[in-house]
Formats: sequence, C-alpha cells, structure tokens
Amino acid sequence: MHTALAHLDEPPALAAVGIGVHGPAGHVDVFSLPDLWQLHLYDYEADLTVNGTGYAIRPGRVSLVPPGAEVRYRYRGRSPHLYVHLRLGSGGTPRNVPMVQDAGPDLALLTAQLQQALAAWPNTPSRAAAEVWAALWRVAQLAPPRERNTRAVHPAVAAAVALIEARLGQPLTVPDIAAASGVSHNHLTRLFRAATGETVVGYIRARRMERARHFLQATTLSVPAVAASVGIPDLQAFNKACRRALGASPRGIRAAQPISPHSPAQ
Repeated sequence: MHTALAHLDEPPALAAVGIGVHGPAGHVDVFSLPDLWQLHLYDYEADLTVNGTGYAIRPGRVSLVPPGAEVRYRYRGRSPHLYVHLRLGSGGTPRNVPMVQDAGPDLALLTAQLQQALAAWPNTPSRAAAEVWAALWRVAQLAPPRERNTRAVHPAVAAAVALIEARLGQPLTVPDIAAASGVSHNHLTRLFRAATGETVVGYIRARRMERARHFLQATTLSVPAVAASVGIPDLQAFNKACRRALGASPRGIRAAQPISPHSPAQ
C-alpha cells in the first residue's frame, strides 16, 4: 500500500473546496498541483495513476495525494467528486496515510464533514478548515497504522481512555471501566499496561493531576471547585494528592503561575 507522509498536528490552509464533475467516458486528465495536497472523495468508477502507481477508483473511496505528484485519471462516464486543495504544516509527528483507501463505515461521516466544509467555504474559511482538519484525521485513521511506534491501540483500551477522560470528575473504578469497555477487569489491566506502561488507576491519577494543574494555573476557579472537577472533592485528600504528584499544595501551584487579570474563569 503506497502512502503519503502527512503532518496533521496543525490545521490545514485551504486553497479550494468544491465538487468536481469530470468525464465523459474515455477522457483522460493528467496534471499535478505543485504546492498543494489533494483530498478527493469519489462517487464514480475510474482509473487513477499517481506517479506511475495505479489505483482503482470506486464510489466511497478517498484519496490523499501530496504536492507535486503527477495524477492521471481515466474516466468511465460522468464523474463527480468532492475535493479539497490544501496546504499542510510541518509540525508534529508525520503520519503515513494511504494514497487511496475505502472510507467504509466512515463514509457518511466523512461525506458530511466535507459537505459542511463546502457549505462554509469561502464565506467562513476557518469553519471550513476545521471541518477539513477533522476529515483528514478521519482519513488518517481509516486503516490501522503499520509502524511499530504507531501501532493501533486495542479497542478496549481506547474505550477505557475515552471513558476516563469523559468522567474524570466522577467516581471511577476499574471494574466499571472494564465492563463499559467490554472486557474483564484482569484483561483490561493487562491490555492497559501493555498499551500505556502503567495501571488504570495510575493513569486516572496522572490525568486528574494534569487537569488540576491546568485549572489551578490557567483559571480563577476556587480550589474546592478544582478539586471537585477532578473527582477529588475531599480537600484534604486533594491537597495530599497535589503535594505527592505535583510537589506543592494547590495554592502553592497557583502561586507559582500567576493568573493574568484577564484570564477567563473556566
């Protein structure tokens, strides 16, 4: 599977969003975009060649082609597709994204995101860019990564992490998280340690303290409100947790990072 190396940690800069209609049968287009990526979502059958490598285009397939690549389309009739021409940044971790792949069960959501980008373009380009950015991440995650350092996370671990993030301010137990993730307590414990290097309880504690540090340093929320927001409403327990994990009391953490008078309360 041929891939493109894409940096997705920064929002894209859009140059054009639209619906392209090509054809008729037998017609061939050959072109490149020297400075722009091409994102296409197809609703037709055609033959595509990217830098000499052939791909079969079918309804529901999506392509992401990097700048400068020569593309050659041979159409079989009227050929409509949603397209975005864009620039990507260079920051963050690059990701290998297949040149062409099936959207599969994500087709409806991906179509909706690109249609919303089209509706927002060009009157509200930042909204369009947000929709395209979300669509790019969806495209990047259609196929499980093959690199060892970006291997797919077990679905139960992903479900557990999502539940923990959503309920950090509520009581959390490993048996409840395991049941919601569809595995046993012991199996989740093994999977979680293999994926993250720590226990479920340790992960919850670390995430609560990271959130507490943020609220203490970046907002004007009271200390009791911060404690409650991270699921530790007992102030004595919260104070001990902060000293153990962050090296200072809640007030000491806040004093170390003065809050701007214009900082909004969260």
